[in-house]
Amino acid sequence: MRYFIALEIPEESKHELKAVQREIEQIIPQVRITNSEKLHLTIAFIGEQPEKLKDRIVQVIAQATSEIPPFSITPAYIDGFPHLHTAHTFWVGVKGDIDKLVIIEERIKDGLIGLGLDPDDRRYVPHIAIGKISGDFQLQPEQEAKLQEMMVRNSFEPIHISSIKLFESIPEEGFHRHNTLAEVALSPESSIGVSSA
Repeated sequence: MRYFIALEIPEESKHELKAVQREIEQIIPQVRITNSEKLHLTIAFIGEQPEKLKDRIVQVIAQATSEIPPFSITPAYIDGFPHLHTAHTFWVGVKGDIDKLVIIEERIKDGLIGLGLDPDDRRYVPHIAIGKISGDFQLQPEQEAKLQEMMVRNSFEPIHISSIKLFESIPEEGFHRHNTLAEVALSPESSIGVSSA
């Protein structure tokens, strides 16, 4: 099974991000937009692992979210990997209770290492991937200005996070379908001394 751990994006936020995707298509015509139904914020990509590991991964998520109450993040800016000017992936970064998200990600990474897995060791940047581009791409100054103007012009509602999900990514006719395998709720009664970013 091809596993990943992520935050699901609610429908109202998907509509807001879809509007951003439509504008990006106008600014950068060669971009391939991510299907809005697959928009999510990845916490950890695990990759191909035996089905028998599923319950242990769910335990890792439960331990990682212990004592962390529901929180909110808000889409805020646009960037790209490896960076915006020569991006192969465009993404929307978030602001808000980022500290809680980073704590969860670090705990999950430690838990996965404890299972003998090898999680990504790159610096974690919370983001929602919204499009890809192939070949050699160079963002022009006027395109960058339009992208930044677009993000200022659009207003985004906070995304309320009350659970973390374990997903399975299933190949399907050249694409991938995401199937929810488990959902771990954050506890409203929990409290942790983390301030908003």
